[in-house]
Amino acid sequence: MNPTRVLRLALLMVTAGSLCRAEEATPGPITVFLAKTIHTMDDGWPQATAVAVQDGNIVSVGSLDDVKVSLNGRPFALNETFRDKVLMPGFIEAHGHPFLGSFLLTRPLLTYLPAAQAYGPDFPGVKSIEAATAKLKEYVAEATTKNPNEYLIVWGFDVVAMGRHLTRQDLDKISPSVPLVVWDASEHFAYANTAALQKRGLNKAEATKVNGVVMDEQGEFNGQFLGTNAAVYFLGPIVEQYLQPGTAARNFKFMADLSRKNGITTTSELVMGAMNLDLELPLFQSFFNDPNATIRCVSVLDGTSLAKSKGSVAQAVAFLKGLEAQSNDRLIIHGVKFFSDDSFLGLGMQVENPGYSDGRHGLWNTKPGREMFEQWMPWWNAGFQIHVHTNGNAGNRATLEALQALQNEKPRFDHRFTCQHFGISTPEQARKLKALGGVASINPYYLHDRAELNAPLVGVDRSYTAGRFKTLLDAGVPVSMHSVTPVGPPRPLEWVWIAVNRLGRSGKVLGPAERVTPQQAFRMITIDAAYTLGVENQLGSIETGKAADFVVLEEDPLAVPVEKIRDVKIWGTVLGGKTLPASEIRP
Repeated sequence: MNPTRVLRLALLMVTAGSLCRAEEATPGPITVFLAKTIHTMDDGWPQATAVAVQDGNIVSVGSLDDVKVSLNGRPFALNETFRDKVLMPGFIEAHGHPFLGSFLLTRPLLTYLPAAQAYGPDFPGVKSIEAATAKLKEYVAEATTKNPNEYLIVWGFDVVAMGRHLTRQDLDKISPSVPLVVWDASEHFAYANTAALQKRGLNKAEATKVNGVVMDEQGEFNGQFLGTNAAVYFLGPIVEQYLQPGTAARNFKFMADLSRKNGITTTSELVMGAMNLDLELPLFQSFFNDPNATIRCVSVLDGTSLAKSKGSVAQAVAFLKGLEAQSNDRLIIHGVKFFSDDSFLGLGMQVENPGYSDGRHGLWNTKPGREMFEQWMPWWNAGFQIHVHTNGNAGNRATLEALQALQNEKPRFDHRFTCQHFGISTPEQARKLKALGGVASINPYYLHDRAELNAPLVGVDRSYTAGRFKTLLDAGVPVSMHSVTPVGPPRPLEWVWIAVNRLGRSGKVLGPAERVTPQQAFRMITIDAAYTLGVENQLGSIETGKAADFVVLEEDPLAVPVEKIRDVKIWGTVLGGKTLPASEIRP
């Protein structure tokens, strides 16, 4: 028999078996939710006032009369809790970090800008190097009375706002004895004092082979670990202690609560396994598969770490294929992540001629050209969706050149190669990304929080056009938004507000030609966010057959003045038909 026909018959048998099992299951009751307005994000059926839900999924949407016709006499319960409220698809965080974000936001904080908190007011921020030093001394004094021999990890030092990196000598002046580690706001730089270096017990011969581990003139560690490779090398073993079940579960709950009080029903993990996959994976499975979980997660594995842990790329590819097959509706594992250039916040990204005005140079996490191509090619050939962290216009150029080489090697359609961040880009790069079939996911805080800080160093034109939403949309590129929490807060209404208004921290409009409409911006946190994560068939719109995930709003954000969008109050969320009021969030 023809092998193709055998495969088709096998697929038909599997499908038939699945259908039989589905028919055997007893369907649950139907609930019809009424609302003042329902924005579906389905362009062909954009608004409704009723949505019917059964067994966690949408079975009909439209007017109440439409829904009654669709239910064809089947009994239902009417839920009028949202009669005076507005429903939209649950917001989707297209690039998040449930573990790392929650871990860092629950450390002692040193951020320049306010840092979001789940249960209380935001951390207000420190505005000068002197204030940062004073705050560090407070943290050290407290640690001295509690756990003087344990690492004191402080997060959020802002290299650009503070004007320079920290060194071992800086931190030794603050504490010669408590092992002090400062992790910067970008998550890409780490600094350590002598006590922390000694406790970590680095092997100098090994460490000097890692790009970004900085040595002083005497050949000793100067306490700087710059770039993802160096930061993960130094911090990985330190962070592992926070991957224990009890501690990690509390942190995960913090992030889930912070996200859902801002309307997020699906988050994502864009670098699972970067620290320790054997510890991370069970934690994600336990938390998100819990029947009482209040949020879903799409997880993308760190490709470099996965290959190292499995001994070879071939074994890593086989492992990830198996892991993807274990996905369910709560924890979806899909795709692989790599890094091109370095951070936007720390200005470690690669910027093309004329470069940085102060003469600094960016960092490559993966060298352009052959190294990128050879690192990504096995995953491309195996059919995976690939996400690449890429920020500066030079980093974006190198990433697109590697994508072109992959397409030349093996043409693929609907591959969803995703440029994550795409911070400073050009119109030409937008057209190239479209031509190659790629998509983009952008952090709007790169504009709102950073443009005015970055302007003296990279130029007003480049910094004010960070996040080229309209240019990308005009080129036909699907675009989503994200926060990379803790880099920015997980507040999707604020993301929309930024994309629509393009206001900097000063209130000045930055790059007004790149503004988009509210409808376009809301797509970026719903259906197009689902698209860039590869889950648009299950999530992202209020559409029959999809998960019944909604955000419940007190006002219509598509009807208020655009400058008021971020002020719209969120009542809560609905996850798989289960109502979750924000008022019930507790530590």
